[in-house]
Amino acid sequence: MSKFRTHTCNDLSASNIGESIVLSGWVNRRRDHGGVIFIDLRDRYGLTQVVSEPENYADAHEKMDEVRSEYVVMIEGEVRKRPSGQENSALDTGEIEILVKSVKILNPSKTPPFEIDQAKEVNEELRLKYRYLDLRKERLKKNILLRNKVIKFIRDFLDGEEFVEIETPILIKGTPEGSREYLVPSRLYEGTFYVLPQSPQQLKQLLMIAGFDKYFQIARCFRDEDQRGDRQPEFTQLDIEMSFVDMEDVMVVQERLLIELCEKFAPHKKVKETPFPVLTYDEAMNLYGSDKPDLRFDLPFSDVSDIASSSKFSVFSSAIESGGVVKALRVPGGSEFTRKQIDEFTEIAKIYRAKGLAYIIIDNDGPRSPILKFFEEDEIALILERCNAETGDIIFFSADKFEIACESLGYVRLAVAGTLELVDPDLFAFCWIKDFPMFEYDEEEGHFNAVHHPFTAPHSFEDIEKNPESALAKAYDIALNGNEIGGGSIRIHEQKIQKKVFDILGITDEDAEQRFGHMLEAFEYGAPPHGGIAWGLDRLVMIFANEPNIREVIAFPKDQKAKDLMLGAPSPMPVEQLEELHIKVDLKEE
Repeated sequence: MSKFRTHTCNDLSASNIGESIVLSGWVNRRRDHGGVIFIDLRDRYGLTQVVSEPENYADAHEKMDEVRSEYVVMIEGEVRKRPSGQENSALDTGEIEILVKSVKILNPSKTPPFEIDQAKEVNEELRLKYRYLDLRKERLKKNILLRNKVIKFIRDFLDGEEFVEIETPILIKGTPEGSREYLVPSRLYEGTFYVLPQSPQQLKQLLMIAGFDKYFQIARCFRDEDQRGDRQPEFTQLDIEMSFVDMEDVMVVQERLLIELCEKFAPHKKVKETPFPVLTYDEAMNLYGSDKPDLRFDLPFSDVSDIASSSKFSVFSSAIESGGVVKALRVPGGSEFTRKQIDEFTEIAKIYRAKGLAYIIIDNDGPRSPILKFFEEDEIALILERCNAETGDIIFFSADKFEIACESLGYVRLAVAGTLELVDPDLFAFCWIKDFPMFEYDEEEGHFNAVHHPFTAPHSFEDIEKNPESALAKAYDIALNGNEIGGGSIRIHEQKIQKKVFDILGITDEDAEQRFGHMLEAFEYGAPPHGGIAWGLDRLVMIFANEPNIREVIAFPKDQKAKDLMLGAPSPMPVEQLEELHIKVDLKEE
């Protein structure tokens, strides 16, 4: 292969016994057994055991005595069979070892800040600061290699479907979500800025107008927002756009790709249902309290608003009088929950803005609860019937505005499933969510905002013209095991509809021209019907790798505060460079 190695550290087997070879890599572990030195030599392909004996090749043995963990070394030696009983079936190279004839230390190593050869828990800040060392560990190495294979598989699949991979610019013009964009000052044009794209949305639509009817890109995207375990300021998405399609056409291609990915990279997992079930946004919220429901287990909600409206329990009746709802979650076998567990579920509901969590337990003596005194017997009977309750169950209730009642009880549903171990870890439950609201009203600002983005098509022009508050969008998300892994929509391609959407959003003609003039002009030159989707690739690989957050599948991630602990970014810039960019930093005193 080269002067540094004839083989990698996972190549050799019993068929190579007697051969002279050269290996190079890192010392994964060193052991000294009565003068005989053993090292496990590591590269990204695997491990090979290397043996140095004092009676054989004395010069090499003397040099081996200097070798320590994480040294980079080049070994020349002979492949021989391991002694009987010392084979290691866990390694591809476990039948053989290398007798050292000569060794060259290519580079020594300081003692690493954490052990690399063992799977011990290490403080994440330390791992991120020394990410290049963390990437040597088996866990991270496997994740990065998995990511590479997933992306290659996607590229090959889409190539077979006649999609064209096209790179779009990183330096672009700002969009309406400017508060979440990273600004890049222009040195040549004083006082002007580029932004880093949150997505290639506008550019991929322009590619449809250009006639590239099947486009994709493994796109780097940037978003300056608060971070969570599954978010990063820069992330990677699979970006897809197609012409002459409707919603179902886009969904069919995505579904086939996802099924093939599961078969390839998670063959031990069972896909619960194909074709993937399709829920409307209202169905998902009403039944599961989430627009990305985890369908690996059941536990749907019941709506008891009509029954509770006439009760004397003011928590329920006042919520309904204010236009809210009362949602009920029946948990089979939940009567065994302790008071402490019920209190913990209540605290979860409160985190998501619920005022509390009422409950009824059904045991052998009938229903019991602190709230029973506020209900007539027939009302309780109707609630139990509505929820299909049986002896041994518990019913949890959330009463509030629709979104709060559903969302808070949705998180209780997830917590209950975890407590009762209802989630099958070897099950993949995909689902599509469609028919999202087109707009949401911002009461503080006094205007409508787009739920998806301003280029999303409504189901009909009449919807947005007559009842924008209840209009539905041709938008769709794909969820997997309670995670949103992708979202897309059919786009507006008619100027009349686009103009009406801008009017509803309060975007004036002048503002629209300034922000989207390039798009509006392009639409005058024959825009085909088109739509697309974007997947969060980091999140999908995270699920395939069974990792808790996306930082574990990104080579060089930021921490949860959007800082790069390894490089020390963000960092101040020299005054001279700022002046050249016509920037003055005015730090407010705390």
